[in-house]
Amino acid sequence: MPRKKARQDKTDRQEASEPEGHQTVVNIPETLPVIPLRNSVFFPRQIFPLAIGREASLLVIQEAQKENTNVLILTQQESAVDKPKQEDLYRVGTVAKVLKAFNLPDGSKNVLLQGLYRARVLTFLQFEPTIRAAAQRIEDERVSGIEVDALVTTVKTVFQRLVELSNDLTDEHLSIVFNTEEPGAVADSAASFAGITVREKQMVLEILNVKERLSKVHFLLSQIVERLELGAKIKSDVQEEISKTQREYYLREQLKAIQKELGDGADNVEVKEFRKRMEKANPPEDVRKTIEKEIERLGKMNSASAEYTVARTYIEWLLELPWSMSTEDNLDIAKAREVLENDHYGLEKVKKRILEYLAVRKLKEGMRGPILCFVGPPGVGKTSLGRSIANALGRKFVRMSLGGVHDEAEIRGHRRTYIGALPGRIIQGIKKAGSNNPVFMLDEVDKIGMDFRGDPASALLEVLDPEQNSTFSDHYVELPFDLSKVLFIATGNLLDPIPAALRDRMEIIEIPSYVEEEKLHIAKDFLIPKQRKEHGLTEGMIAFDDDALRKIVTGYTREAGVRSLERRIADVCRGVAREVVEGKRELTEVKAEILTKYLGQQRFFPDVAERLNKPGIATGLAWTPVGGDILFIEATKMKGKGNLILTGQLGDVMKESAQAALSYISAQASQLGIEETFREQYDIHIHVPAGATPKDGPSAGVTMLTALASLLTARLVRNDLAMTGEITLRGAVLPIGGVKEKVLAAHRAGLRWVLMPERNKPDLEEIPAHVRESMQFHFVKEMEEVLQFALQQREEVSPATRREPTSEVALRN
Repeated sequence: MPRKKARQDKTDRQEASEPEGHQTVVNIPETLPVIPLRNSVFFPRQIFPLAIGREASLLVIQEAQKENTNVLILTQQESAVDKPKQEDLYRVGTVAKVLKAFNLPDGSKNVLLQGLYRARVLTFLQFEPTIRAAAQRIEDERVSGIEVDALVTTVKTVFQRLVELSNDLTDEHLSIVFNTEEPGAVADSAASFAGITVREKQMVLEILNVKERLSKVHFLLSQIVERLELGAKIKSDVQEEISKTQREYYLREQLKAIQKELGDGADNVEVKEFRKRMEKANPPEDVRKTIEKEIERLGKMNSASAEYTVARTYIEWLLELPWSMSTEDNLDIAKAREVLENDHYGLEKVKKRILEYLAVRKLKEGMRGPILCFVGPPGVGKTSLGRSIANALGRKFVRMSLGGVHDEAEIRGHRRTYIGALPGRIIQGIKKAGSNNPVFMLDEVDKIGMDFRGDPASALLEVLDPEQNSTFSDHYVELPFDLSKVLFIATGNLLDPIPAALRDRMEIIEIPSYVEEEKLHIAKDFLIPKQRKEHGLTEGMIAFDDDALRKIVTGYTREAGVRSLERRIADVCRGVAREVVEGKRELTEVKAEILTKYLGQQRFFPDVAERLNKPGIATGLAWTPVGGDILFIEATKMKGKGNLILTGQLGDVMKESAQAALSYISAQASQLGIEETFREQYDIHIHVPAGATPKDGPSAGVTMLTALASLLTARLVRNDLAMTGEITLRGAVLPIGGVKEKVLAAHRAGLRWVLMPERNKPDLEEIPAHVRESMQFHFVKEMEEVLQFALQQREEVSPATRREPTSEVALRN
């Protein structure tokens, strides 16, 4: 090196080592080449080795060595930027001197830099080929006194603690900090060595007030020390726990050795009993391994601990589940048919499906159980049918009511981490049955709820999916259990509330409401013998004739099922039982004439004919959740200005049907023989009785229009006719739903004619044959056809009958 250059290096080093308070004049070039620094901050007085790889930075080093100039080190805000621009660099950096540079084989350089002083960029002059900036030296704001001295001491103490806790700092770093006297330099050196973020180091670099800088560094160092001390405490606690566990293991092994010497063996009596039960249960191999592991774990526990009880209960559940225990199916189809016929009258569709399953089961071993869903009104025998199917198949029967269930854990169980955890009701039912192929009835599946505890219907998706339920996993058991052999039968009153995904996994079988003849058979074959037995009566004490039963069915009950019928029969049996106890010896023949003695006055009357004795009344048909029912619709007129009044708790759709019917009649007034100005003279009032019951739906449109036409033409509606159908403004009659329930309701009410849309003709196939044969059906496409068929001729109506009427449908639940 030339002598002149060596003297300059010596002078620069002396300037860097002198305290900043000395009035030393430093020659700062007007412009400085910039080296952008990634992932680090360079502080004054720091000697820093730097690997230079970027082409622009290499040019800066070459220029600095050639011209013996300083460089400005600026930290990048984002390390990923390869060619930083003005916005990518912090404005405060450190002016440094290049001490040495070493060329590396890959073309890069290692450079040893010495920090001189802080500088702030005034402006960037260029970015290509190298970055150059105009910079101004900035001095520390010196503060002296006891408080600064105390801060220096505190920073050194905290840094010493940091060196003790950190694996990245050595005694050499501690020596550098402790040997530094100048307060600002203490803060800089401690910040440069500490493992704080680049952003935090830059903040320290930019603080010029020495007292504030020391406070900031003290705060940052204290945070790191606190984190490291917490980590050390956690590590110590873990090590202590490990040592405790190892000690317990050692003592337990010693105890085993002592027991072995005494001849007691390693297993206690309970463990031995569990092993015997495991061999007897013969579970699958994966289950056996889990049970063996849990038994082994149980043998190492203290029997007085709470965990012992939890493990013991879990093992008992695993051993009591019927992993490989099945009942043998009765594949005798004739015998199965006999059992079904003896238990239930009718229900041919259900019986046919069960016998088909048995036939296929006989031809093919290992067939998956079907997943059926019986849907129908209350009281038609859905639940009792499940028990009959189990008897016919020779299987165990399990019933689970889902009404009001809101918690998913009811289906899947709770995890064993919870206190008092148990399996879900599916696994509980399987355990109760004692076989892995019972008939499992999921009652009231349409009444499942959902809240913050989960959605039970979603949990049932795995249970009722044939592709998934072979590996059903309960949260408590945590082992796959095969449900594919189970015959699941769900029941419900309505299809709509059942989620679509769940409904898609089940085979829906609709069970219709019973007609009068079916109820008579059920009463004679099932209900009377049952109630006679339950009330301690014999055949020599009580007998019912057919007329009495028919009157009970029509006059004392009005339902789709037979529950009310059974209650009325029970009322009669109780009355006869009292007479027997009071001394009556002869047979009591229950006839229609004496029913009032036991049941009181008749409650229901077939009043259709009587109610249709005035114009403006028509009989409609309605669908309800408990089956079909007849619906009377009444219309009347009074002096007014064309207002339409609707009463009877009608829904929006039903109100719109009434408006459409009135608009159609107004448009067709001349063809119907009605004064075209009737709306200017009268208010029209339409009422649907049973006003406490909400009603809605479009199928009453035909009935409303017929009632209005009857009122305004003064023509009676046929009293043997019920009708249903949706109407449009152009007079078309559109198809409706619930045909089967509505026709059965008309049959129960004694009506023999039903008028319905032409497009509902195929729906008659669902109606029982004996009902179809006993009734007549008239199909229509247009409202003109409805009025021609439904309204009687004017000459058939006496003047006395031309009074305003009314109509009712009992949408009774």
